[in-house]
Amino acid sequence: MNKNKIIISTIVGIICIILVCVMFMQFKIIEETDITGIEAAREEELQAMLSDWKTKYEEIEEKLLETEQKIAEYKEKIDSNEQASELLDEELEQTNLLLGKTDVVGEGIIVTLQDNEEKSITASDLRTLINELKLAGAEAISINGSRILNMTAIVDVQPYILVNEERIISPYVVKVIGNQTYLSSALTLKNSGFIDNYTKLGKTVEMKQEKNINITAYNSSKNQFQLRYAKEVEE
Repeated sequence: MNKNKIIISTIVGIICIILVCVMFMQFKIIEETDITGIEAAREEELQAMLSDWKTKYEEIEEKLLETEQKIAEYKEKIDSNEQASELLDEELEQTNLLLGKTDVVGEGIIVTLQDNEEKSITASDLRTLINELKLAGAEAISINGSRILNMTAIVDVQPYILVNEERIISPYVVKVIGNQTYLSSALTLKNSGFIDNYTKLGKTVEMKQEKNINITAYNSSKNQFQLRYAKEVEE
């Protein structure tokens, strides 16, 4: 009996040992399987996340490039518009100067013509003087404060002279802005200059140079030079 019990106990012990070994092996296999699965899952997840972030980065980079291109286009348009605006402003300023719509100041000469006991100044005298001044490069001219334009009429209406439909009387002060040397030389030529010729005719003409001559803008309140018949040619 004792021998049988020992055998049975031994067999049971061996079986228990085998079962325990089998259980440990299963646990080990399960543990290894889970870890591998987890690691594989994590790797796949990281790859997916990396791919997702890469895609988003590429999309953001593409949008950034598009935005930079748009900004460059807008800047170019703004710069172009500013340049165009500056050019238009400059052209408008030059046009207003040429049309006598602005007050101007600069170097030039002042010519004074005055009636005397023997001779009177006529509208023809003033027209001749204005033409010679323009040929000498005058940039702005006024007679007794009235701005002279290309369409200005200077006519005799005794006992007055009309300039831009305004009555003026002697002395006639002609202010001129331009190169002093050219203007003075043109009027003081011996035997052919305006001053010499008209002085010989017994008329009183004086000239002086000035560094700062002020000439006011044309007074367009009468709107006398509004174009009524001439129109721009349509292309």
